Amino acid sequence: MQYQDINSKTIDNWCRSGWEWGQPISHETYEKALQGDWRLLLTPTKPVPKSWFGDIGGKEILGLASGGGQQMPILSALGAHCTMLDYSEEQCRREQMVADREDYSIQILQADMTKPLPFPDNSFDLIFHPVSNCYVEQVEPIFAECFRVLKPGGALLAGLDIGINYIVDEEEEKVVYSLPFNPLKNSEYYDLCIKNDWGIQFSHTLEEQIGGQLKAGLRLTDLYEDTSGQGRLHEMNIPAFIATRAVKG
Repeated sequence: MQYQDINSKTIDNWCRSGWEWGQPISHETYEKALQGDWRLLLTPTKPVPKSWFGDIGGKEILGLASGGGQQMPILSALGAHCTMLDYSEEQCRREQMVADREDYSIQILQADMTKPLPFPDNSFDLIFHPVSNCYVEQVEPIFAECFRVLKPGGALLAGLDIGINYIVDEEEEKVVYSLPFNPLKNSEYYDLCIKNDWGIQFSHTLEEQIGGQLKAGLRLTDLYEDTSGQGRLHEMNIPAFIATRAVKG
């Protein structure tokens, strides 16, 4: 089984077990968004600045690896035309459940973002891409595809794990693992991922992630740092994530 399929099945099981990022928003949260009261997360705790979105009404928005019924319902309530792509069947099912409950239209595709995206060039005004590329080995091709499917002037909003989570022990007290954390090239890391039901995860550097966006042709306009929201690193206010806004110039 390819690692992408392992991750898809793993996330399906996490969702069924109550995983935080697989729990759809409530009807009340959707109603608040209709009234203009909303927030969205790319990383664990800090809301995305609303200025990053601009005028949402009427925009074509792609939720990339953004299933679960958390972000696309909010953007749909704000008047966007949303498409959601995720490789987890359960995340897609929950996305459709919210759309059916709230009676709005959304295009949902269960697909692997490590493959070419199934959209024409210049399709989207905005791509919303929460933390997820820690589940893929190579991130640069994803940024290249994002550039391709964005319209000129369109923006990629991305949540990115910067690798600190992969160097520490479970108590987050000691540095015990070297980087890169790549289970496909290190059998110890592979066994660790399987044993702990992590799926197959990968660390990525800023060079890969910010450099990869720039190499794809995107222009970085803003970023912010965030913590994990729990654990010792969070308690010590050590950032483990960044969110970036980049534009197709």
